[in-house]
Amino acid sequence: MAKKKHKYTIIEFSPRHYILAVWLLTVWLFQLIDGAGEWYARELYPTIGGFLSSITGNINYSVSDVWYLILVGLLLSYPIVGIFFLKQKKLKVCFNIVESILWLYAWFYTAWGLNYWQDNFYLRTKTTYIEYSSNTLGAYVSNYIHQLNQAYVEVEDISKEQVKQEITKSYETIYNEIGINRPFVNNPQIKTMLISPLASMVGVTGSMGPFFGEFTINKEVLPVDYPAIYAHELSHLYGITSEGEANFYAYLACTHSKVPEIHFSGMLSVFSHLMFNVRKLMGESSYAHLLSQVRPEIRQLVRYRQSYWMDRYSPILGNIQDRFYDLYLRSHRVEGGRKNYSQVVALLIAWDHRKENQAFQLSLNENADVPFVNVGFGGS
Repeated sequence: MAKKKHKYTIIEFSPRHYILAVWLLTVWLFQLIDGAGEWYARELYPTIGGFLSSITGNINYSVSDVWYLILVGLLLSYPIVGIFFLKQKKLKVCFNIVESILWLYAWFYTAWGLNYWQDNFYLRTKTTYIEYSSNTLGAYVSNYIHQLNQAYVEVEDISKEQVKQEITKSYETIYNEIGINRPFVNNPQIKTMLISPLASMVGVTGSMGPFFGEFTINKEVLPVDYPAIYAHELSHLYGITSEGEANFYAYLACTHSKVPEIHFSGMLSVFSHLMFNVRKLMGESSYAHLLSQVRPEIRQLVRYRQSYWMDRYSPILGNIQDRFYDLYLRSHRVEGGRKNYSQVVALLIAWDHRKENQAFQLSLNENADVPFVNVGFGGS
């Protein structure tokens, strides 16, 4: 008598797996083909981002935060439920988890992540990178401190609605010059992190929700910092992936505003990055000298901000978050990982150099337009 063969089917392929395979292949092609990432960022992403934002923008709470909590819960509980309650084979459980991660991978890159493959700021704006020296940095920071002192205003409270209107208006005005997508969300919803205390423990003041075209801001953010953080996260929504660029765009958007509190927030937002580079490149004596030129009220405010966040910061959780986020940034073509935040200094100096050249060229053109008059003596 012939033995009956038992056929065990652990993994079954269905049409959805072929759809996933095609989707993943498309994402990888966009990453590999030169120029495809830039085309995605300029032509495709505004439509995708605008569509997602139009849906989640009508919801008052952060859809992304809820989504993350659900995902963590499912990933932690499914192996137990699948094996012990649904009686699934372990290989089947593993296959389902991997498949779910691949769907999320494809969604992430299609919804926002392919912006990492766009051209950098210097290419988009045709701005020349400046390899700045200590003299160049010192001159820039000295002028910056003068402007910072003039911009100082005490910020005890801030109108979030006014910030939204002003920052959106700024981007609408300067988007073409600064190499960012034209704002495709007319009324970007202000959303608060659902887990703000935990975010403060790891030093996170805002976040981009790439799956749903939204961004959130930590509810513990100080009023003086709110405009700059809002502008930073809004630039991410508009497709900017570099943290240094997002800091730079926040500075430009805020300082373009005529509202004193918003303008000062933008000026203050780059203070720590500039002074860190001064101390690193120019030494302690130059750092102390430049710091002494800052208004006492601003120095006191900087110390207060640092103390405020350190009281909420957890070194253990913060170091873990820093390590993972640094790896994430490096794996996504962000040069320097977390240090990319301070690359705003190079952008500021390059932009300042560009503006000086444009002003000089404009003066030459104006002089060239003046008709030459030959004033002579004597007759013809």
